[in-house]
Amino acid sequence: MQVYNELIDVLRRLRAPDGCPWDREQTHESLKAPVVEEAAEVLGAINLLKDTGDGDNLKEELGDLLLQVIMQALIAEEEGLFTMDDVMEGLREKMIRRHPHVFGEASASDSAEVLDLWEQVKAREKAGKDKAAPYLPEAFDEAEALIDRARARKKIRAGGQGHSSDA
Repeated sequence: MQVYNELIDVLRRLRAPDGCPWDREQTHESLKAPVVEEAAEVLGAINLLKDTGDGDNLKEELGDLLLQVIMQALIAEEEGLFTMDDVMEGLREKMIRRHPHVFGEASASDSAEVLDLWEQVKAREKAGKDKAAPYLPEAFDEAEALIDRARARKKIRAGGQGHSSDA
């Protein structure tokens, strides 16, 4: 946890009044594109790993995606919404709930049974509470547009034009 705490301290410092102007200006909205771009780059790194067995790029891209998660959580903390610890605790609780075959009384002998259990638990959790569902079609369209813009920027950069501000 020491490395985690040190990373959080670095990112808080970047967002501090005497930190980095660019990092301080970031909002949930302004970080939408980097979240999508970094997720796509993780996919590319997984493909590279499959083809070459080299995990260095995946390690870097996972770090870049983690940066986006932590930045979103820090902004939410500044807004009084929740903390990164809240995010991790929620995820821990979800993993326990959705694995009753490991942490509870249910049993599953293969992946298909595990997926069935997962879907049953998820359906009970989401019943009447899936507030984001109506926003998903719009979010997928937005993600597609953001990826198209990222591709265009990368093509321009590959041609020697512009400059990169990628992590």
